[in-house]
Amino acid sequence: MGTTYGRGAATMPQWDLANSDVVLVMGSNMAENHPIAFRFALQAKDHGATIIHADPRFTRTSAMADIYAPVRAGSDIAFLGGIIRYILENDLWFRDYAMAYTNLSTIIDERFRDASELDGLFSGWDKEGRKYTYDSWQYKGMVVPSSLAEHYVSTTESFSDGTKRMTEGPPQRDETLQHPFCVYQILKRHYAAYTPEMVEEVTGCPKETFLRVAEALAKNSGRERTGAICYAVGWTHHTTGVQMIRAAGIIQSLLGNTGRPGGGILALRGHSSIQGSTDIPTLYNLLPGYLPQPQAFKPHATLKGYLEVETTPTGWWYNFPKYMISLMRAWYGDAATPKNEWGYQWLPKNVGDHSQLPMTLAMRDRLIRGMFIIGQNPAIGGSNSAQTVQRGLANLDWLVVRDFTETETASFWYAGHPVKAGDIAPKDIATEVFLMPSSLAAGEKEGTFTNTHRLVQWHDKIVDAPGDNRSDLWFVHHLAKRLKALYADSTKPCDAAIQNLTWDYGEKGEHADCAAEDVLKEMNGYTWPQKQQIESFQDLKDDGSTACGAWIYTGVYPKEDHNQAQSRKPDGPDGPGTHLGWAFAWPANRRTMYNRAAADPEGKPWSERKKLTWWDEAKSEWQCLDALDFEPKKRPDYQPDWNSKPQGMDALSGSEPFIMIADGRSSLFVPSGLKDAPLPTHYEPVESPVKNPMYAQQDNPTAKKFEREYNVYHAPADPRYPYAFTTYRLTEHHSGGTPTRSVASTAELQPEGFAEIPTELAQDLGIANLDWVVLSTARGEIETKAMVTDRLRPFQIDGRRIYQIGMPFHFGWAGFATGDIANVLSSVVGDPNTSIHEGKAFTCNLRPGRLPSNPHPGAGGNDGA
Repeated sequence: MGTTYGRGAATMPQWDLANSDVVLVMGSNMAENHPIAFRFALQAKDHGATIIHADPRFTRTSAMADIYAPVRAGSDIAFLGGIIRYILENDLWFRDYAMAYTNLSTIIDERFRDASELDGLFSGWDKEGRKYTYDSWQYKGMVVPSSLAEHYVSTTESFSDGTKRMTEGPPQRDETLQHPFCVYQILKRHYAAYTPEMVEEVTGCPKETFLRVAEALAKNSGRERTGAICYAVGWTHHTTGVQMIRAAGIIQSLLGNTGRPGGGILALRGHSSIQGSTDIPTLYNLLPGYLPQPQAFKPHATLKGYLEVETTPTGWWYNFPKYMISLMRAWYGDAATPKNEWGYQWLPKNVGDHSQLPMTLAMRDRLIRGMFIIGQNPAIGGSNSAQTVQRGLANLDWLVVRDFTETETASFWYAGHPVKAGDIAPKDIATEVFLMPSSLAAGEKEGTFTNTHRLVQWHDKIVDAPGDNRSDLWFVHHLAKRLKALYADSTKPCDAAIQNLTWDYGEKGEHADCAAEDVLKEMNGYTWPQKQQIESFQDLKDDGSTACGAWIYTGVYPKEDHNQAQSRKPDGPDGPGTHLGWAFAWPANRRTMYNRAAADPEGKPWSERKKLTWWDEAKSEWQCLDALDFEPKKRPDYQPDWNSKPQGMDALSGSEPFIMIADGRSSLFVPSGLKDAPLPTHYEPVESPVKNPMYAQQDNPTAKKFEREYNVYHAPADPRYPYAFTTYRLTEHHSGGTPTRSVASTAELQPEGFAEIPTELAQDLGIANLDWVVLSTARGEIETKAMVTDRLRPFQIDGRRIYQIGMPFHFGWAGFATGDIANVLSSVVGDPNTSIHEGKAFTCNLRPGRLPSNPHPGAGGNDGA
């Protein structure tokens, strides 16, 4: 969503689903895995809305839907591309919205060539380097900075010189939509092949069902009606995951849904604080607030160079230096000065991909020698678990695992797959494992969760954790204090980053817990050196007079005695229903992002029924029932004075609502920021039971592949692995399963692992319900119980019957509810933009029976340790 709208987060709050006229749930089993949000979808249904569920498996969400559309795992873009074609070919797009608020009329460089012309590839493809150059993807006559955190992209022309032309005039446009290189014409050519017949051939969804879905979405758009799309990790866990979300963004932009009541995209995060972990962040390539981590191979050698290429000349990101320098002040205090570039050289510079996938391989290759595992269980959740994760852990010198019970990751050395198989004995594993007991999130520690729709909610500590259990905040706090003491007398320049780090948070309680409020105050930001809380990120400066730990969170603690995340004041039955008194939603306590788009270009609500934002001529300012996502005094008829070369927000007109995008418009076509395609394109998963019916290019050409002898990929339509395999969650277990499988009363709700097998396949192979079966890939084999079911139906694809097998990924050997690990079967391969693994679609084989017992008795027990 970041490249389409400007921010990579849900555009709408969960409760706004109740205002939707149609809700498409895809890449999610929302009823089971996000039941709180799903109740708002059901409220919409009670008011007459249509609920649609597109999924490989018939679930509880499907049972509650008005339309269930079965789709083969990994074929989502073909389905969504078909909807885009249906909207365009039948002229069903919301013209007034799309013409004004998207780049539909923008003219692209005439060197651009589409996948429809190059059989699945785009212009700029470098076959040797397996990457694209982006010159031909740009707007005609200018270079467009990415709206993602990493604004810089490599182009033949100087990036800074090319982007500065955005201050000389608007992008070239053709309002008649006849120019062959305007985005509208490119879209029509690109999606011409995505016919209902092709959708059925690729996805397996019956043509008639697909058309019902497309019709329901299209007819519930326009001035009076809006629709929402909800997705979860069923989209993100693919090598085309980003592009699936992009396709949803195109649909919502064409139909005029984004930024309006009941409209937009709700990203259903896979954990209660996944959104928060990316905001702050735990991602290797970001600093807090989606500022880019400096990189060694970009023009980031100095702060001046970094700011020059990462500051966009137009739009809101023109304020980038204020956020970056305020972050440096928060981290390094008085030690950060203009003379030392505000401490910029103390920041580590990325030298490559440091995400979880290559990091796991680096453990296996003995490049990483120590690891902290905090709040994760990678032996369950990591790809190719036995051969990369578990063998990688065995190659470490030390491992720290923080959890409230012993997990599979902590016990790999005596109970893991390589040990049980006799490939390695516990006595030969030199890894020193430190299992450090942690507090439970619910009740045993204080702090905040940032949920699915960016809502930051404070939770109090209710009871002390038993024994030596401590919170993760306690652990990091005291580790930092010990490191600062350890390096205090060092004279090495490389240690200055730790020596100069500010660490003055308060402590409380008998265990000297770090005061979580102090951390949140720093994230909010304050003046320097007075440390007076600030109320808005518009108060941040680039002169060192403000400090801010995460600029998008400014407003969460606006005054010394006001923790907005603790507020619990909902709107009453008379509305307006934005609930601005309930906790804090970033940015600026805004619930619906891009809400300038809730009014037409003249500033009038699209309709009274969908009223949210409007221009008040008498007051000469915008009125909004939410926190306005626009400049409050900018008139709707404002036009930039291009003779003065306007910068920042001055370069955006009063009718360009997507202020984080350099030209202020939603990007149907993305010129910069994506590594694989400017338009979503159907590629098969890296492992697929069929060859790509649409293009010669089989899979995503830029997918992150890691060829290893222990990480072998299956060829397309490999007869040795004829079945499609997908993973999913159960409503009865949480994520990696640790919190629920280790408690007897919750473990009994789903007491053991299983694989769902279509009835027809089970009959073919002689498998009965609850029989033992063996699933295998080139990476490994596992055994589990069979659940023979009609919920996974076979598809007719490429003239063949294609079977899908589904398996929950929660289970392992620890706890009361046990089962084999689904990710033993998966490979290490990822989306080129996010490095997220492809765990939702690969191929496997299946046979009845069990695995042979351990061929090396004694090797699997801890008696050899």
